[in-house]
Amino acid sequence: MAAELTYHQLIAAHRPTLDQALEAIRTRAYWSPHPEHPKAYGEAGSLDMAAGKAAFDALLGTRLDLGQPGTDDFVGGEVSPYGIELGVEYPHADLDVLLPAMKAGQKAWRDAGAEIRAVVCLEILKRISDRTHEFAHAVMHTSGQAFMMAFQAGGPHAQDRGLEAVAYAYVEQVRTPDTAEWTKPQGKRDPLALTKQFTPVPRGIGLVIGCNTFPTWNGYPGLFASLATGNAVLVKPHPRAVLPLALTVQVARDVLGEAGFDPNLVALAAERPGEGIAKTLATRPEIRIIDYTGSTEFGDWLEANARQAQVYTEKAGVNTVLVESAGDYKGMLSNLAFSLSLYSGQMCTTPQNLLIPRDGIRTDEGPKTFDEVVADLARSVDGLLGDDARANALLGAIVNPDVKARLEAAAGLGEVALASREIANPEFPGAVVRTPVVVKLDGAKPDAEAAYMSECFGPVSFAVAVDSAADAVELLRRTIREKGAMTVGAYTTDEEVEQAVREVCLEEAAQLSLNLVGGVYVNQTAAFSDFHGSGGNPAANSALCDGAFVANRFRVVEVRREA
Repeated sequence: MAAELTYHQLIAAHRPTLDQALEAIRTRAYWSPHPEHPKAYGEAGSLDMAAGKAAFDALLGTRLDLGQPGTDDFVGGEVSPYGIELGVEYPHADLDVLLPAMKAGQKAWRDAGAEIRAVVCLEILKRISDRTHEFAHAVMHTSGQAFMMAFQAGGPHAQDRGLEAVAYAYVEQVRTPDTAEWTKPQGKRDPLALTKQFTPVPRGIGLVIGCNTFPTWNGYPGLFASLATGNAVLVKPHPRAVLPLALTVQVARDVLGEAGFDPNLVALAAERPGEGIAKTLATRPEIRIIDYTGSTEFGDWLEANARQAQVYTEKAGVNTVLVESAGDYKGMLSNLAFSLSLYSGQMCTTPQNLLIPRDGIRTDEGPKTFDEVVADLARSVDGLLGDDARANALLGAIVNPDVKARLEAAAGLGEVALASREIANPEFPGAVVRTPVVVKLDGAKPDAEAAYMSECFGPVSFAVAVDSAADAVELLRRTIREKGAMTVGAYTTDEEVEQAVREVCLEEAAQLSLNLVGGVYVNQTAAFSDFHGSGGNPAANSALCDGAFVANRFRVVEVRREA
């Protein structure tokens, strides 16, 4: 295949960005090449707000033919959480045809080397970035995120995570030199001399099992980590959130072809309604890497049954915030209210349990009883979401009926401190929009434990009364150890309490945020600096991103000969 993109062009265009990414993961300082503000797009080669919306609208009701081998049908059926039918059809694959075709291009991709693979991946990300507005609508109408969140989390933040994975992949691959001259002295005899060659070789085909809530943000790390390390990648989107990942596959195939590689190195596996192909795919011998985000039940199944593959899972946990005292009480309430409300709590990092001493806490406004803290938090959430337009912009839409059912059932689990209310969305009358519910529970009662020790994904939080700060710390430890946590938060002005919480998080491998009162929230992480998950507790067996996330996607094979 004649290349339209030369290696020189790709390196000239993207090596500086790769070098900046390498420096960012070394220093952990803030950096992003992808603008967060919608008005930053629209320059040459980019879609502005109007063009992005028009491009999305033009996709509705169409067939997205990717030109994949083995296409035996076209499937669809996505309905936006905002109430509109997307009507897009995607290729359905005969796996016995598609998977061998994907393997055919791996030799040339492997032999290209780490740098070429990295800059090809960066070209894919650049073209996705140029279409950020279009992708934002695709994410919004498959996940239920409000537009601005879909734009940022589904666009620049997802692209940052993809680039971060490429940077880590590059570092791990070039850690070993391509060649080495080896000489061993033999005393009076001639030395032994060997020339050694070291080649990173891919494991095989990587499978990305996409999620409904964050199809690009959670999908890009595994996709780009596997691709950058020489593997072909099969993307199996969630049936309700196909479009963003189908567009991603389309861009990747275009770039690979233009760079002289086999486009079939990246392919889509869409499924018929109810077909459930994830288990079938996950145990195919050709699949050697799996990236999964979703329920603990299926994540555990993958870890137990996909024995031929290296499995990376982000499952579920019970995220906890310990409230012992507050140096900025209003700031704490405001920060927590936003964290509980953002995207209707439909984030794997949203706090669920708020552990508060039943005798109350010390604050800069004087002592506050347990009931006062919970009532003040409820008022803070009400104030944040009191205006319906603002509420719609923060909450988005409930992603599926299961979340709505959990929200409605939560009110029967304890004393309701903040009732959920329905909000109309004038632009999308079919959207299901609900404010969070906060339920008070007594941590000492066994029946309450069944509620707060189970994940309740969605806009549901439990204010749990505990006997003391020490009891809160021990409950935190048990929660992380038994259920896992993607995030932990704590508010305290007591150095001993802070140290105890920190020690628990170090011992149980949970990411901790202390005393957040400004514009950074416990449920948000920044690429190149923050680790998303740790891989050290039951919530996830890997972190986004670190060396461990990429290093086992390839092996180094040595060829040696006498010099």
